[in-house]
Amino acid sequence: MNPHLLLAIPVLPLLAALLAGLAGKAIGRAGAAAVTIGAVAASCVLSCVVLEQLLVEHVPAFDGTVYGWLVSDGVRMQVGFLVDHLSALMMVVVTFVSLCVHVYTIGYMHDDPGFQRFFSYISLFTFSMLMLVMSNNFMQLFFGWEAVGVVSYLLIGFWYTRPSAVFANLKAFLVNRVGDFGFVLGIAGVLYYTGSLDYRDAFAAAPDIAAKSMTLFQGHGWSALTLICICLFIGAMGKSAQMPLHVWLPDSMEGPTPISALIHAATMVTAGIFMVARMSPLFEYSDAALSFVLVIGATTALFMGFLGIVNDDIKRVIAYSTLSQLGYMTVALGVSGYSVAIFHLMTHAFFKALLFLAAGAVIIAMHHEQDMRKMGGLRRRMPVTYWTSMIGALALIGTPFFSGFYSKDALIEAVHASTRYGAGYAYLCVLAGVFVTALYTFRMMFLTFHGEERLDHHAQEHFHDVGWDMKAPLVALAIPSLIIGYLTVQPILFGGYFGEAIKVLQAHDVVGEIGREFHGPAAFALHGLLPGPAWLAALGVYTAWLFVLKHPEWGADVRRRAGWFYRLLVNKYYFDWFNENVLARIGRGLGIVLWRGGDQALIDGAVVNGSARMVGWLAGVTRRLQSGFLYSYAFWMIIGLAALLGWFLYGI
Repeated sequence: MNPHLLLAIPVLPLLAALLAGLAGKAIGRAGAAAVTIGAVAASCVLSCVVLEQLLVEHVPAFDGTVYGWLVSDGVRMQVGFLVDHLSALMMVVVTFVSLCVHVYTIGYMHDDPGFQRFFSYISLFTFSMLMLVMSNNFMQLFFGWEAVGVVSYLLIGFWYTRPSAVFANLKAFLVNRVGDFGFVLGIAGVLYYTGSLDYRDAFAAAPDIAAKSMTLFQGHGWSALTLICICLFIGAMGKSAQMPLHVWLPDSMEGPTPISALIHAATMVTAGIFMVARMSPLFEYSDAALSFVLVIGATTALFMGFLGIVNDDIKRVIAYSTLSQLGYMTVALGVSGYSVAIFHLMTHAFFKALLFLAAGAVIIAMHHEQDMRKMGGLRRRMPVTYWTSMIGALALIGTPFFSGFYSKDALIEAVHASTRYGAGYAYLCVLAGVFVTALYTFRMMFLTFHGEERLDHHAQEHFHDVGWDMKAPLVALAIPSLIIGYLTVQPILFGGYFGEAIKVLQAHDVVGEIGREFHGPAAFALHGLLPGPAWLAALGVYTAWLFVLKHPEWGADVRRRAGWFYRLLVNKYYFDWFNENVLARIGRGLGIVLWRGGDQALIDGAVVNGSARMVGWLAGVTRRLQSGFLYSYAFWMIIGLAALLGWFLYGI
């Protein structure tokens, strides 16, 4: 595999980002859009070429150094690529979704004064994400990890004149720093036990590290590998928004909608899922770490779905759906179903990006209105947006033959087949989550597109359907949302697609176990029509129809009867309240103590000002000795001479 070809894939978006950002005035709005779209399109084509070489020509995976940065104490820090079936799949997904978002942005950001800056940012994000998924060492992984975080910060706060956007990007940045602290500790643990930052060395040493223990508290030994894996996963909890580090993602909807599709549905938030799958040779030797992953993912999958039911902001409903689906992927990781997690990551990227972009089209058509209670009946006004949204919604709830069905149903079956600690709880969560997903998804669809129009006078006056520069990406994403699962379920899950890219111990191979019952994608979908998850999804759709279209008055009665539980959901389980009123207050209190006690009293008061006062006092004392009279100086000279003579005569 040609390393120059691989290098061009991330470098092209980087060069385009620099050109659009630094020479935006010279090339103009059209030039900035053309350069970045062309670069990302070229990266997408080259990524497809790489995937074709691996699948059709059977070219060996590439694992090598592109640029050696430095060597410190025997540790090599370098830019290197590991391009195998796992990273090639991620490269295609990232570049394809990014290309759709770039094209969509032409229409969405048409009147925004930051048009060129936006294109520069999203192209820079594409570069950062590609560096992350193509890395073959922890240093480059961490570079890509932090780079996508920084660009996410810039994009969430893109409309920096809005206080809510500034608050949201600071919140995202700070919460991710909590997760990244654990991530750094995990990388440090790998370096401590292997003396290397290369994946190859870390994976080879995994059985030896698993046999070692680490003492954190006196008399309590911890498995070194378990501790490393949990620390690495804490990083994934921040990036992939797992409870309790999920609070940043709903607020990140303050950014423009194309960002919600690119970063917070299809790519950045899946970085944690990809990282754990890439680290499967480490995680496979720690059942405790995998159980931790499993329980966190199951809790996120169900309880974040509940929040989507009580929200009326169309973008936030999809955001909570993203949180829930990330929980599903994490559950698959926890039962060693890494291939299922990546498969669901791929299908989810298409239909969730589609739903976000469709929501953006509705928002633009409604003149920036996001409250679903003020919509209704839009299917007649926006037929293309409606039908593509319907494809995305049916894929999301796991309708047989749609792409989401194959990944979600395989995931649920993998959890059911697992005997790992916590699998029973996880199975109940993902099963209940099917009903919840269908309920909030079709509540959104019915409120937005069905029933009577509830548009206010302002929306009626300014309503206009979006152009084909925004519709074309919807159609492009609807196609894989409809068929990609049917076409790829067999090779990706049961055809050994990932090969050596993912390591699963024989005792943990739940995907192989469910593969024995696989008889083709059509039979798999028909089997889904039997009583099970598909029926729960149908029940969720029916419930949404009852409460939204048939008996809309039931909603108020249920809210009243739910009482404390409804208030719990509306207040998002009080995570934000706890963070702001407990953790933030403790942090501010500690800061005040350190400021007043450490900075003002000790440093400024005692050291800086205290030493100045001491010098002033000594100067005042000695100043009194400088009288200016000759007899005074003669007197002190005699006293000094007498003292010296006394010391000389009696001291000796």
